[in-house]
Amino acid sequence: MKEFILGLEGLNCASCASKIEKLTNEIDGVDNATIDFVTKRLRVNIVEEDRLKGIIEEIKNIVKRLEPDVKVVEEGHDHQYSHDHDHGDIGRKGIIKIIISGILFVIPWLLKLDGIPRLTIYLAAYIIIGMEIIIRAIKNLFAGQPFDENFLMTVATLGAFAIGEYPEGVAVMLFYQVGEFFQGLAVNHSRKSISSLVDIRPDYANLEKNEEITVVNPQDVHIGDYIIVKPGEKIPLDGVVVQGKSSVDTSNITGESVPRTINTGDMVLSGFVNREGLLKVEVKKEFQDSTVSKILDLVENASSKKAPTENFITKFARYYTPVVVFTALAIGLIPPLFLGHDISDWAYRAFVFLVISCPCALVISIPLGFFGGIGGASKAGVLIKGGNYLEGLNEVDTIVFDKTGTITKGTFKVTGVDSYGETTTEEIVELAALGESYSNHPIGKSIVEAYGKEIDKTRVSNYREIAGKGIEAEIDSNKVLIGNKKLFEDNNIRVEEKESIGTIVYVGKNGAHIGTIVVSDELKENVIKDIKNIKSEEIKNTIMLSGDKKETAIKVGELVGIDKVYGDLLPQDKVKIFEKILKETKGKVAFVGDGVNDAPVLARADIGIAMGALGSDAAIEASDIVIMTDEIGKIAIGMKIAKNTKRIVTQNIVFALGVKLIVLVLGAFGVATMWEAVFADVGVSIIAILNSIRALKIQ
Repeated sequence: MKEFILGLEGLNCASCASKIEKLTNEIDGVDNATIDFVTKRLRVNIVEEDRLKGIIEEIKNIVKRLEPDVKVVEEGHDHQYSHDHDHGDIGRKGIIKIIISGILFVIPWLLKLDGIPRLTIYLAAYIIIGMEIIIRAIKNLFAGQPFDENFLMTVATLGAFAIGEYPEGVAVMLFYQVGEFFQGLAVNHSRKSISSLVDIRPDYANLEKNEEITVVNPQDVHIGDYIIVKPGEKIPLDGVVVQGKSSVDTSNITGESVPRTINTGDMVLSGFVNREGLLKVEVKKEFQDSTVSKILDLVENASSKKAPTENFITKFARYYTPVVVFTALAIGLIPPLFLGHDISDWAYRAFVFLVISCPCALVISIPLGFFGGIGGASKAGVLIKGGNYLEGLNEVDTIVFDKTGTITKGTFKVTGVDSYGETTTEEIVELAALGESYSNHPIGKSIVEAYGKEIDKTRVSNYREIAGKGIEAEIDSNKVLIGNKKLFEDNNIRVEEKESIGTIVYVGKNGAHIGTIVVSDELKENVIKDIKNIKSEEIKNTIMLSGDKKETAIKVGELVGIDKVYGDLLPQDKVKIFEKILKETKGKVAFVGDGVNDAPVLARADIGIAMGALGSDAAIEASDIVIMTDEIGKIAIGMKIAKNTKRIVTQNIVFALGVKLIVLVLGAFGVATMWEAVFADVGVSIIAILNSIRALKIQ
């Protein structure tokens, strides 16, 4: 299976975009093709790579047949949004045509002309404003694609001339073109608004070689190279600061406006903006693997995973136009032929139907709404991989959290030391640090860190790790045990039990329990408030899964406000418990984890959310939504954006279909004129498109 992307420069007709997608999917050898009307990109998956050139040629022929002005461009992996002017828009030439046609349109009315002179001027106005549409309609008709807006406008306006309604024939074509002009402006405004939200791609890099600085394309910089980042510049590639100190703005990536202080040895990511000092950075990732590239790739490709609403509208549009056209045909022919009614009156009603029969308002505004929501979420540091996941967030009623790295920081610290008998707390920590000096476990490392002195490992002998229990070793010829209650029970040593939300580490020496160390994984800041905010987004159940001791996990859950807690879980246990939760839950279930250890559960969830995944390839791969910081509060923001997007999309559907239905009914009864019909077509489209822009708003 191979995927390639084609840019469709100048594509402004939503109906044509839908047809291009449909015909591309029908090409032999194409597995799947999706078109993104917002970014004007066609993504195609093919079965056999050797058919690549032939398939591209077939697609180019399809595009040329349907939209001759659209230019097909083959894209590589790295691409940028096109900010060029589209030929699909009405440019200066089109505006001149509108003005001349408009002047000719009012002359017969001002001069009160009649007969041949009146017809001649209206015909001239019609040819000037409508010839391009008529020619396109004829081409599409011969190409076997009759049901497009060009053909429908041509039939409706020529029909108006045929029944003597010259002013309305010209007016419909004139106002249609004016509407198309404003529609083009609205679409481009939306595209630019969305593009600017994710316009984080660095334009250049200052490459340092042989003490000389050269300005180069970031794609020409490689791992191990050194780059200089001046104040005010974007950091172009991921790397480590080897010289300099500064403050960086991370809002492009994380959505956080609070500056972050950067020192020598710190990791910096592409897309950060250097605010103050001069930084020298050693590059650690190629440009195509950098954080900024991954984010852009996710956001730009999100449209290939369409929301159920988008898929419904696409299918609806395929049937809507033919149904309305054949209804118009029935209205225009049945009453005059079978009931003896006036043919011109019923033909006029049919032409009103034809003008309304293009579903552009829905086909354009719905994808714009979802893309705007995804763009707005990315600006807030929430990467959503597709419209399906954005819409799916509205249906989540249960959220399952992993504990470590999600509810807690995942950084262990010694928070308490008790000693018994003559041994001091300092001696307890020293003994435990010596015993843990060979361990790679985070708890052991935290004890060594708490000791804070250089460790003489020659004092330790016969070191042995006992899985799931602790460590046994000889220190200064004394038998030392460091571990949990089970380890001491195995050695018939009674312990002074201690209750804590942290991990309890018992320390024994020569058959006696001499001290206890409490190691705690700190709660994340604002986690209690964040859980409350998440619950306020109509979440019925919150559940926490943890590998920690059940009693410890329950205490943490009670402290932060989690409804149900499971503890003492191994990785495979988490999957089993999660499967059970999925079966018992009616709505969608989201899982929130760190994206690395939790990959199996993330993949199994209806919606997998990876936390604190800044720069983590595993997290981005396994999850459906990526939170670019460690804050679970961002989940509530993502859910608010999802609800706002859904509300806007629903408004557009109800408004567009409602207005069209009202005008169709009025048209059928002879009340609505072509003026109302034009509003129901292009007017509604413009309003719906402008409404979609509101989805960009970050909650």
